[in-house]
Amino acid sequence: MPTVFLGISAYYHDSAAALMVDGDIIAAAHEERFTRKKHDSSFPLNAAKYVLREAGLSVSDVNAAVFYDKPFLKFERLLETYHGFAPKGLVSFLSAMPVWMKEKLFLRKMLKNELEKLGGKAPKLLFPEHHLSHAASAYFPSPFKEAAILTIDGVGEWATTIIGHGRGNEIKILRQLDFPHSLGLLYSAFTYYCGFKVNSGEYKLMGLAPYGNPNSEQTKKWTELIYNELVDIREDGSFLLNMDYFNYAVGLTMCRDKKWEQLFGIPKRQPETKLSQSYMNLALAIQNVTEDIVLRLAQTTKQLTGSDYLVMAGGVALNCVANGKLLRTRLFRDIWIQPAAGDAGGAVGAVYAAWHLWKGHPRETNCKPDAMKGAYLGPEFSGKEIRRTANRYNAPFKYYDDFNMLCADVAELIAKGNVIGWFQGRMEYGPRALGNRSILGDPRDPQMQKRMNLKIKYREGFRPFAPAVMEEDIAQYFDLDRPSPYMLLVAPVLENRRKPLPKNYESLDLLDRLYHLRSDIPAVTHIDYSARVQSVSRNTNERFWNLISAFKKLTGFGLLVNTSFNVRGEPIVCTPDDAYRCFMSTEMDYLVMNGFLFKKEEQNWKFDKQDLLSRYELD
Repeated sequence: MPTVFLGISAYYHDSAAALMVDGDIIAAAHEERFTRKKHDSSFPLNAAKYVLREAGLSVSDVNAAVFYDKPFLKFERLLETYHGFAPKGLVSFLSAMPVWMKEKLFLRKMLKNELEKLGGKAPKLLFPEHHLSHAASAYFPSPFKEAAILTIDGVGEWATTIIGHGRGNEIKILRQLDFPHSLGLLYSAFTYYCGFKVNSGEYKLMGLAPYGNPNSEQTKKWTELIYNELVDIREDGSFLLNMDYFNYAVGLTMCRDKKWEQLFGIPKRQPETKLSQSYMNLALAIQNVTEDIVLRLAQTTKQLTGSDYLVMAGGVALNCVANGKLLRTRLFRDIWIQPAAGDAGGAVGAVYAAWHLWKGHPRETNCKPDAMKGAYLGPEFSGKEIRRTANRYNAPFKYYDDFNMLCADVAELIAKGNVIGWFQGRMEYGPRALGNRSILGDPRDPQMQKRMNLKIKYREGFRPFAPAVMEEDIAQYFDLDRPSPYMLLVAPVLENRRKPLPKNYESLDLLDRLYHLRSDIPAVTHIDYSARVQSVSRNTNERFWNLISAFKKLTGFGLLVNTSFNVRGEPIVCTPDDAYRCFMSTEMDYLVMNGFLFKKEEQNWKFDKQDLLSRYELD
């Protein structure tokens, strides 16, 4: 009988489930993709049903369900924090305690009740610590035989940062930084103060930072204020936050707004209001400080482990700008980052911890490029299911028996300025769309970034888009000497592809700077000549690679604009129905699902209905 572990991440944000059979990750998915509730924190019932179904198993086949943290340790931290800050935090205490007393203290019973909804007796429950789950998710599926481990996030139970070392089937924790001193929460406090939503707006803050002026006195002054007033950073990267300025430990907001306004001289920005240069400079200041801390922590990790390889997880590991700068220091020979680095990835880490640390199974050391299968671990849908969606919406389409012909036609559509919804194979696990649930465009088009932001994604115009580039062509466009399959490294666009900036560039407003032609691939070149690179391997995603290859044959450019298939405020699409409704609600021009090509307007495409019915056995 196989050994089966079900990993569960839930009750904070980005709930997810993962299934491991005999040491192999079979499936993993976010609950939000099924409920259509972004960052859904509820028990991942739908995701758990999916991963079991993918493996052809039931809950009675599961040897253990592994929850990604220890709730009693978290409760201990809450009680000690409220006690330490008393009498502050009474309102927060009174709002938090009833939830803990009624539900979370009885999490074991609650989990068993939820697991029984899967259709059988609940299996044994295991509870690895939060940062151990992160560490396991980073090390065990990585391609390295041994590696230094660095995990950084908001907070787990007590830990906010750990340094460890993975060797064989063991993980040794070497250093730990505890709450309330947290790099993730420091960055989230600035996310909040700049008017973005915590736990989702951090990407926006990172994207806003390059609009800051590094030479302005304001940026320099604020950077010094952060160092002098908010955070005391030690040489080894450990730090203490000045909690007089923060409210997250015992309050209902991230920071003390009035004290921050006195410190920085600008009020908290209200969401959706105009972004002034001051908030751009503030974003740049905290991004610089964050990178400094990450680099110092990495240096300490290197000193403690002596390893040539580094693996990372935790929400801060999604800061791909910091990751790219760390890579370029050459401190480590190579770096691998868990594609689901945030809390959702804890579900995968939990089952790896159970397999290797609890059961003691040896670790496979020949997992090239890694054991995450390109992060394509979600559900996929057949032609019959796509045809049902077409019937439901009376949607005209053209079907291609020859996928290469489809790629050739779609490449031509992209080259003519069309935006394509691209829905293929298994859904991605993690926050990035990697070519199976993507919206695609022409990177050469100077208007593409503006159009995709404002008319398709319905999001802030300043936000950059990523290039999906054929793995073998990376060095033709970017200063990057290795694959970046999970869109977690930012790299500079090569000098020979850049366009000069006007002399008054820094004095221009945001939109004038944003839409200045900066390179021959302007739609994926950010304002600082950087790009968040996704490399596409023929071995990992042949369909997506074939499309990019067809575009290259047509245009000479082996890359496309790739952004997630969703609109602002919604999760990435999961099903054909999700994809078609998203397609119809935006100004996307075409939708491709498997071999089906859809367009909004009526086409003169002809197809033999009887042939179609027989092909998919429909009636």
